[in-house]
Amino acid sequence: MPYLNFENAVDKSNANKKRINMNTTIEFADLSSAFISGSGDFVNLFEPNATLLEKQGYGYVVGSVGKFSGEVPYTTFYARKSYIKDNEKIIKNFSKALNKGIKYVKDNIPEKIAKSILNQFPDSSLTDLTTMIKRYKEADSWLDNTNIKEQTFINLEDIMIKSGNLKEYVPYKDLVNNK
Repeated sequence: MPYLNFENAVDKSNANKKRINMNTTIEFADLSSAFISGSGDFVNLFEPNATLLEKQGYGYVVGSVGKFSGEVPYTTFYARKSYIKDNEKIIKNFSKALNKGIKYVKDNIPEKIAKSILNQFPDSSLTDLTTMIKRYKEADSWLDNTNIKEQTFINLEDIMIKSGNLKEYVPYKDLVNNK
C-alpha cells in the first residue's frame, strides 16, 4: 500500500513519470538503509524513520504523500462477522476510544500531543515527536473520525484497480460497516 499510494500521488501531481524511476525491488523494511547507501534520490518513509534520517543528516522530509494522493482509508481494523456480532459492545467501545483519540489530536497542539504519547515512543525525543505530529497536522493526515466515507473507499479502490490488485469495484455497503 505505501508504494501504491506513492505512485498515485506521483500521478496526481502531474510529475513527468518518464524522468522517474521507481524501484520496487527493495523490501519496505529496508528502504531507509537502501536510501542511506545511495539507492535513489528520494525515499517514501513513515515516521519516525523519516525524521530520524533527517536528524542523522541523510536527507530532508520534503512533503506528504497524502497531500497529493488524496483521502484514502489507510489504517483499518478487521474482525470476523461472528466476532462483531458476538462482541458488539467491545467494537463500539474500541471505535469510541479511537474517535476520542482523533478528537484529542484535532483539538490540541503538537507539543501537548507529543507529551501525552512520549512514553509510547521510547526511541523518540519530545522534540522529534513534536516535529512529526506538526508535519502530520500540517498535511491534514488525520480524518475527523473512524467512519469511512464512500468516496474515500472508492479512492482506495481506484488505486487498487489501476495497479491491478483489484479487478473490479466491490460495493461499499458489502465491506464497510461504520456502525
